[in-house]
Formats: sequence, C-alpha cells, structure tokens
Amino acid sequence: MRGFTNVVTGFPNLFESLSMRVKICGLTKTDQAVAIATMGASVLGFICVEQSPRHITPEAIYTITKALPPIDCFGVFANAPLLQIKQTVATGQLSGVQLHGQESIDYCQQLRSALPRVEIIKALRLQKLQDLDRVKDYAPYVDTFLLDAYHPEQLGGTGHTLNWKALQTFHPEKPWFLAGGLRPDNVDQALSLLSPNGIDLSSGVENAPGDKDLAKVAQLLETVTRLTHT
Repeated sequence: MRGFTNVVTGFPNLFESLSMRVKICGLTKTDQAVAIATMGASVLGFICVEQSPRHITPEAIYTITKALPPIDCFGVFANAPLLQIKQTVATGQLSGVQLHGQESIDYCQQLRSALPRVEIIKALRLQKLQDLDRVKDYAPYVDTFLLDAYHPEQLGGTGHTLNWKALQTFHPEKPWFLAGGLRPDNVDQALSLLSPNGIDLSSGVENAPGDKDLAKVAQLLETVTRLTHT
C-alpha cells in the first residue's frame, strides 16, 4: 500500500507501510531530518564522534529533535565516557544510544544501569565471521545489534558492504540492523538474502557527508515497502 504524498517535501509518506525499521544516519540539517521523518523513516541517527565528518553537537541535535514528529532518534558514540553519553541523551532528547567503538561488556552493563529506558544498540564492525561470536556475550546488556563493515580508519559511513551470503546463518536472540554500504539500488539484493529487523544507511543516501539526498531516501523507502509486502 502506497502512502500519501507529503505536501511539504513532495515525496510519498510511507510510514504506515513499513514493517521493517529504516534508520537514516548522519543527519546534520533540520529541514532534511524533518523531511525524512515525515517521509516514513523509523529512526534518525546523529553522529556524536568528533572525528566524523558528520559530527553534530548535542545542542544542534536538540535543534533538530524538537522540530520532529514522533520518531526514534539515536546518538552514535565510539568509546565515549558514560557521562558524555548521559548528557548528550538528555540534551538532545534521544531515545537510543548506538555504541560503535570497542565498548566492553562491562561498559554496556554500566550504560544499561545508567539509562534503563533508552534503547542500547551495539554495533559490530565485522572483519571476520567469528566476530559474530561476541553477540551472545553482549546480548544480556543491549537491546539491539547492528552489523557494519570494518574499515581500519573509519567507524562507519564507508560505503563498504558486508558479505551478505555469509550472514544467512546469523539469527541472534535480539533484533538487529544491517548496515554497511547499503544503497537504494542494492538493498533489494541484501533483503533477498537476509531478514534483518532493520536497515541502516548513511553514505548510500547522501550528496556529501551530512547532506542527505531526499530523492534517494524516497527511493529507498519505496523499495523497502515493496520488498516487505510481497
């Protein structure tokens, strides 16, 4: 079922049609975030890592989140102090924390205690399939997993894809997002091989880091809607 066309963006609103979470990450612009939220994305992601070209401050996150309709908003962190995460969640009015570094199980346990009502997402940057063995150890302390492609110098948004066929036996006890090089023109291939609970895109729907291409986002949402209703 195709949704109505949003009169502000001119793109179709597919929110009620989506049965899979679609996370658009690396937002930096209020108008684009509002447009993507009203078009039907499930989650917006904000990069809280200073080294990233998509970095955004907690105050700037709040400028965006206060303008949004109801939608999940995640902050993406890498090896950040717990206090920094707590303060950013409070300031930015975030509903989720994505851990994209080498955070330990003990760290996740502490974060779970500190933020009991916030969704915790542990990202695993896969170099080899054996890296998936860590999932069972983290599972008691996180809500969701995210699988991303490994890059020695970048934490995410690299455009590199995972080996989707090799992940066909991955069935964790917690929900999971597929990330890593997804684009509107290859997400159908990925979802023909895998059944994640959500997908995560950043560079695949951008003009430049932090500058989203709304036409690509609309194409993505239409593709996901078609694939999940056939």
